[in-house]
Amino acid sequence: MHLDAASHRLDPSAHAAGWTVDGHDLDRWLAGRGAAPMVDRVPVLAFGSNRCPGKLTWLREHLGLAGPVVVLRARVEGHAAVWAAGLRARDGARPATLAPVPGAVETHAVWMATPDQVGVLDRCEGRGERYDLVRLETGRVVTEDGARLERVWTYWAGDPVRAPLLVDGAPVRVADVAQDAARALVGEPGPLAPDAVTVEPGTPDPHAWPDRVFAYGTLMPGRRAWRLMAPFVTGTPEDAWLPGRVHDTGLGYPALARGGPGRARGVLLRLADPAAALPRLDDYEGPDYRRERAVVHTRDARVPAWVWTWRGELTGTPLTAPWPTGDR
Repeated sequence: MHLDAASHRLDPSAHAAGWTVDGHDLDRWLAGRGAAPMVDRVPVLAFGSNRCPGKLTWLREHLGLAGPVVVLRARVEGHAAVWAAGLRARDGARPATLAPVPGAVETHAVWMATPDQVGVLDRCEGRGERYDLVRLETGRVVTEDGARLERVWTYWAGDPVRAPLLVDGAPVRVADVAQDAARALVGEPGPLAPDAVTVEPGTPDPHAWPDRVFAYGTLMPGRRAWRLMAPFVTGTPEDAWLPGRVHDTGLGYPALARGGPGRARGVLLRLADPAAALPRLDDYEGPDYRRERAVVHTRDARVPAWVWTWRGELTGTPLTAPWPTGDR
């Protein structure tokens, strides 16, 4: 977490935000500073200087970066930071760019950025000229808490000047050659690899990511409200759980309390169009529920998903199995 030229350590937690800062729930910490919560931010993979606290301070001083910047450590598989074909006009340095590199495993960073902060990155990276803002369709990005982030945003070469530099036909990884030596490299621009990404138009919508929801009650397949959910779902539902307890409200539907002992069991559903589906689902859940992002466990992965939690006190009996069939 970067704010006012100072960095604060983030630690994974079972809190609603998924992280703590200085021992406090991250969302509460952000709210205390008038900043956007985690649900109003999108994951942007940073593979060069944008993970550096000194660069963040420079962005504040020169490009108007404002508010707390949430930066998560991430393991990136199948892509690597490589040296770009062209030099930077401002200082003659060779910038990094991202490229598919089979078998590569590197540590980079993921900004959980507000739309305004993405706008600052757009100006810094020369979006639409040197780089495009894209959704990453290949490889794997896993944050420090074990969550696999799918289709993260990142900046991808949009012009040959930021394409990977090929030396003897191969890209040169930043991890293998230092910045000073990289200036003297001689080669040619490589391909832009458009199949690895989808160019993102406009400003990212935080509520369009992730594309999955965790259902534990009436929205599950075969339950009363499945007819509402089904038209938005693509793919096969997966059994899933997250830390917490599902309670019987006694009103004909269950409620989720996150965190603490126990496992709340349900199913993970993929949405074909989250931006269209989520407002309809919010209307169904009503004011007694809050939509949050959570890390959900499946048989072989941990993935972010939307989940509706109960806003008030819970006095009903905790359930040890998913909400039963035959509900109203």
